[in-house]
Amino acid sequence: MSVQLVLFWEDRAQQLAVGDLARLRAVLGTLPGLRGALIHTPAQSQDLYTDDGPSPPLGLELAFADIAALEAAAAPDGGLQPLFAGQVLRGLTPQRANAGAFLSRSYPVDAPDPAEGATPCSFVVQYPGPAADPNAWLSRYIAGHPPLMRPLPGIRAIEILTPVDWVSHLPVPKAQHMLRNRVVFDSPAALTAALHSPARHPLRAEFDQLPSFAGGSVHHTMLTETFRP
Repeated sequence: MSVQLVLFWEDRAQQLAVGDLARLRAVLGTLPGLRGALIHTPAQSQDLYTDDGPSPPLGLELAFADIAALEAAAAPDGGLQPLFAGQVLRGLTPQRANAGAFLSRSYPVDAPDPAEGATPCSFVVQYPGPAADPNAWLSRYIAGHPPLMRPLPGIRAIEILTPVDWVSHLPVPKAQHMLRNRVVFDSPAALTAALHSPARHPLRAEFDQLPSFAGGSVHHTMLTETFRP
């Protein structure tokens, strides 16, 4: 498990400017306490059951050793502040961005190694909530979903993120998601194939059996770059 700071810029009308990713990597490369990062950029796939429109222009998952290191990055003088000053991500503004701190839980898959030439692609899902009984909902989700995700053909990783309390001085609102999850495939085409496979149906049936909750779920397809400082 690790503690992660998840940042998403949600304004679909915006897109990254030339040089934004290079400047972003430069900031992440000097961020104290950062163990690693996932940089998500928009892609497209098709699902049998969901269509939530275009994906966000940028998402980040930043892994830290502990909550103190995460909060230091989000402090008034922390290393993440330049991302919101307009000089690093010149194509994006903080409007409709959000940030959340999460505990990351990883689950086994049968073939975690990507194929040669893979362009890793994540299906990122968020559950805004709330649930009528958060403990019962989370217990059912964690027990029920990972075993049903594992048979999806070509799946390379399963991650479930649950929120933790944290102190933020970033100029964006805190995300209130009660859970996020992410499954990884070798490409958008491989993700589409998995979402149209017979293994998709038991997952949808399990979703329909979750305890009462509000907010539904939101799904986005993102190309995923692994960054190591």
